[in-house]
Amino acid sequence: MAYADLREFIKALEKNRELKRISVPVSSDQEITEITDRVSKRGGPALLFENVDGGKIPVLINALGSKRRMELALEVDSVEDVAARLTEWLDFKSPEGLLEKVKMLPKLAEIGKYFPREVKSGPCQEVIKREGEFSLFDFPILKCWEADGGRFITFPMVFTKNPRTGKRNCGMYRMQVYDEQTTGMHWQIHKHGAAHHRDQEKRGAQRMEVAVAIGAEPITNFAATLPLPDDLDEMIFASFIREKPIEMVKCVSVDLEVPASAEIVLEGYVDPTERRIEGPFGDHTGFYTLEEPYPVFHVTTVTHRKNPIYQTTIVGRPPMEDCWMGWAITRITLPVLKRQYPEIVDMSLPHEGVFHNLMLVSIRKQYPGHARKIMNAIWGLGQAMFTKCIVVVDDDVNVQDPSEVAWKVLNNIDPERDIQFTLGPVDVLDHSSRNLGFGSKMGIDGTRKWKNEGFDRRWPLENNTAEEVKRTVDEKWRKLGL
Repeated sequence: MAYADLREFIKALEKNRELKRISVPVSSDQEITEITDRVSKRGGPALLFENVDGGKIPVLINALGSKRRMELALEVDSVEDVAARLTEWLDFKSPEGLLEKVKMLPKLAEIGKYFPREVKSGPCQEVIKREGEFSLFDFPILKCWEADGGRFITFPMVFTKNPRTGKRNCGMYRMQVYDEQTTGMHWQIHKHGAAHHRDQEKRGAQRMEVAVAIGAEPITNFAATLPLPDDLDEMIFASFIREKPIEMVKCVSVDLEVPASAEIVLEGYVDPTERRIEGPFGDHTGFYTLEEPYPVFHVTTVTHRKNPIYQTTIVGRPPMEDCWMGWAITRITLPVLKRQYPEIVDMSLPHEGVFHNLMLVSIRKQYPGHARKIMNAIWGLGQAMFTKCIVVVDDDVNVQDPSEVAWKVLNNIDPERDIQFTLGPVDVLDHSSRNLGFGSKMGIDGTRKWKNEGFDRRWPLENNTAEEVKRTVDEKWRKLGL
């Protein structure tokens, strides 16, 4: 059964010895970051700080910071199980004929389970505070790194509506706390929230309603990070993954719904004409992103559970919690990519590439230039368009092993012949690009070259041992004592 809320997930983490409770007094000003960074780097557990700034609100962090905890969050033995379910749905073809349509009915009925269900009330509204009754500084919001511009909410589920269609969107965007009731809204230009903001701005100076939920059952939280197409409701996709509809409750002061089981909810608005300097912020690249003007979120109402838990995360030099979330996203979305490009065998985003700097792809090569076709295809796909370096290899190369990829690619390439450069959109967090959000990208064709690709020499075989010798050594191996 799916977790009812964050608290059930915490119990599951504890039961599986994946959680450490910390009662020692700590500060939200960099101390939690330093402790969590050290724990993350050595593959340690989720942390629940129970005495932060002398207050009563505990802080949960690193909850998804390992392969095992991602599997616990998704309630599967392997993340590949989720990918298999998604593949099954993608392979479900439209029926032909009455008999096929009848056979399809059970599957169509099952789809209905994946629509969020609105409820009249929820734990997230046990306490309601209007303007003048709350301060954002009542919550243990972290200042993560020394040169950060302030305290940042780093694990929010930000809910908006598409101004044109009215459809819900949920994304995860950092929020710098400016004062007791305003924050920045780090809507990067390529994100759906930013697109909604631009649409609203074109319509005139109308306030755009926003709701921010903090701390929910893990799949709901995770869904906010997924690179889904615009107008594909993240809450529907989350319900699909957890195989149970998410309960949503109408906000108190804005026309939006949030997960009923959330720990904390901030309700308010963004004025499309207002900007304020946001940053710097120690980001997932391991470097600070610099100050830039971003929209401002005005909080008008705060609701929360009676004894809320503040869930957060930190980002920085990998590996950290976000690396494992990114790994899970890659495994879950790979079936979608393979559906579009069946020649793709596997894909990997090594942690060192911080998601958008390096992608390794193996393909079943079928014609000259096939590797370049895949590079260009990936650069035309959603958030994959930000990938700075794409390395394409043959299907017998294990892209989950960067050492093997480096060995094969460095042996296989003639740099002038096999490296391709192109210009296009890049992640706005890429500090090395020539302009904000625009720069160059590189593709490397690390496949074996064919004669009709202009390679006239004979391609060599890899070093190998005769099979009969391997069998002989197998029999002697234990006796060798090596």
